[in-house]
Amino acid sequence: MKAVIFDMDGVLIDSEPLWKRAEAEVFGGLGVTLSEDLTGQTASMTTKAVTEFWFNLSPWQGPSLQAAEQAVIHRVEELIVSEGRAIDGVIEVLDFFKEKDLKIGLATNSPAYLIPAILNQVGVTKYFDITISAEDEKQGKPHPAVYLTAAKKLQVAPADCLVIEDSVSGLKAAQSAGMKTVWLNIHGLKTEHLQPDVEISSFSELQIKLT
Repeated sequence: MKAVIFDMDGVLIDSEPLWKRAEAEVFGGLGVTLSEDLTGQTASMTTKAVTEFWFNLSPWQGPSLQAAEQAVIHRVEELIVSEGRAIDGVIEVLDFFKEKDLKIGLATNSPAYLIPAILNQVGVTKYFDITISAEDEKQGKPHPAVYLTAAKKLQVAPADCLVIEDSVSGLKAAQSAGMKTVWLNIHGLKTEHLQPDVEISSFSELQIKLT
């Protein structure tokens, strides 16, 4: 292992509730009814894909899709700055990897615009050698493109990368890229379709399993 690549939302920061609130405010304000089931389906999509999903389900008049997407992004930024908190143990894990002299990257489906705000809020900017957003790729996760780009920018072969993910689509992306995977399964989800190399319920377990 020569590099570790982190997902962002749900791995560095507990942001899923903030995304849900922002989407409920923006899309709800446009007349869209957001159900819990459908919101769960969109949780790991790119913001563009989420906006298109809700528009196709319930087309609105007025703001363009791009304007609605930007409204969600800016609302999420406000919530991150006021309420965002780090996932427990993430700084200790980053220290652990830095002490091993591993390269550290970030690959997310979230917009590049939000990356600096989140890293600053969590206090981890200094740890990352590179950051990549899937909005710069033709497809987001579960397509492996964002992880392959991250490996290329880190100048490390995919097989020498370890990915830390919390979502099914993210794990699929990393596995398709030929990388080893850690599933941060904080909520104890059950699935028969995933076989990560390591499964943990908290970051405190990871250092033990990798030592």
